[in-house]
Amino acid sequence: MGTTHLLDSKPNNLHWGAFSAEFDPVLKIKSGDQVVIETISGGHNQIPPEKMNELLPDHELFLSNDRKPILPGHILTGPIFVEGAAPGDALEVRIIDIELRQDWAWNMIAPLRGSLPEDFPEGRLIQIDLDKDSNKATPPWGIELPINPFFGVLGVSPPKEWGTITSVVPQPHGGNLDIKELTVGTKVYFPIYNDGGMFSVGDGHALQGDGESCLSAAETALTGTFEFHVRKNMNLNMPRAETKTHYISIGIDADLDDAAKQALREMISLIIEKTNLSKEDAYSLISLAGDVRISQLVNINKGCHVMLPKSCLHGE
Repeated sequence: MGTTHLLDSKPNNLHWGAFSAEFDPVLKIKSGDQVVIETISGGHNQIPPEKMNELLPDHELFLSNDRKPILPGHILTGPIFVEGAAPGDALEVRIIDIELRQDWAWNMIAPLRGSLPEDFPEGRLIQIDLDKDSNKATPPWGIELPINPFFGVLGVSPPKEWGTITSVVPQPHGGNLDIKELTVGTKVYFPIYNDGGMFSVGDGHALQGDGESCLSAAETALTGTFEFHVRKNMNLNMPRAETKTHYISIGIDADLDDAAKQALREMISLIIEKTNLSKEDAYSLISLAGDVRISQLVNINKGCHVMLPKSCLHGE
């Protein structure tokens, strides 16, 4: 067992709106270590007015420090430097636990954003109540929805030549993936572009439907426990993931069709790596047993992911 660290959400551990290879790490760990990471969610115009006096102390301090986003985007905790991680390796991130930090979330419709901007020209901000004991979320219209907490943004630092990039648009380094299956018990693998990997996380969601159609989910503050492993035997072009029951490949592109094609090609490669199937057999297998899902529609680059039951490759 490695060491367990705490990375709290004090302002000096946060960066707002961007990923960059130039950011300094706020924590250095060894491969095999666990980190309990606190996150917050929401700028001044995203917090329901009635909740401004109920912010977590770190959140209130962060906003009162007159911090401004580097680029439009999310408040992220990190980056974390993992010793031994080098370009060409992969970073395996095991999601051990996720906990709510507060009893409310926010959801926003923004003009010119979302999947139907022409139909919803006016902005709206609502509060969603969260009940940890019953595991239910209640929006203003009253129906109870099951809570499924996960982090919308997880990623390593991008290649140096990309410069500083917004956290809004998912890219091959990860970032704003918005895949609700990336919750407790999941392993996520990222290609590494810089020494240490430089992992950051944020954009806590209490729940979200595939597509994140109106632009945002039930946005809230979460605490996640993660375990990090450097993988020298993986050469990835895109992030991928696995749950206890499924392999997940990911596609990202401004064109939804091309995002789906990329996710399919990534899954074909994964199947070939793990079996003796031909690419034709792998393609057919996905058509027989895989599910192609839309991760999100609203962040410039669209996201698709393919979910394939592990039993299709390894038996029951």
